[in-house]
Amino acid sequence: MFDTLLRRLLSPGSAPLPAPEAHLALGALLVRVARADGIYAPAEQARIDRVLARLYAQSPFAAAQMRAEAEQLETEAPDTVRFTRALKAAVPLEERAALVQGLWSVALADGGRADEEDQLLRLIANLLGLTDRESAEARQRAEREA
Repeated sequence: MFDTLLRRLLSPGSAPLPAPEAHLALGALLVRVARADGIYAPAEQARIDRVLARLYAQSPFAAAQMRAEAEQLETEAPDTVRFTRALKAAVPLEERAALVQGLWSVALADGGRADEEDQLLRLIANLLGLTDRESAEARQRAEREA
C-alpha cells in the first residue's frame, strides 16, 4: 500500500487519493508535525490517535494502528508540499479547517509551541488553502479542546 501511495504522491497531476489513502496521508502529516521540533513525545502520539479516531470515526485500536502505519509512511514520504497537495485534492475546502485543527492539537499536545511546529503549520494551512486567520481560529479551537 505504501508503494502505491508514494507513487501517487510523487506523480504530477494524479487523481485525488481515495479516502483510505487520504486518511493515511493525514496521519503521516500529523506525525510530521509532532516530529517537527525533534521530540516525538508519547502525549503527541496519544493525541494523534485521538485526532484520527475523531476525524475518521475509528476505534482507539484502529487509530493507533493507523498511526503506526503513518509513522512508517512519514519516514519514507516526500516533502510536505506533496502531502498537502494530495489532501487538498481529496478534502473539500469546508472540511480542511478540521484537519488543521487536528494538526494544531498535535502540535500543542506536549504543552508548548515550538517555532518549527508554528512554521510547519503555517505552511500547511496555506498550502491547504486556508488563511492565517482560519489557521489561528483552528488553533484556538484546538487549545479549547485540550
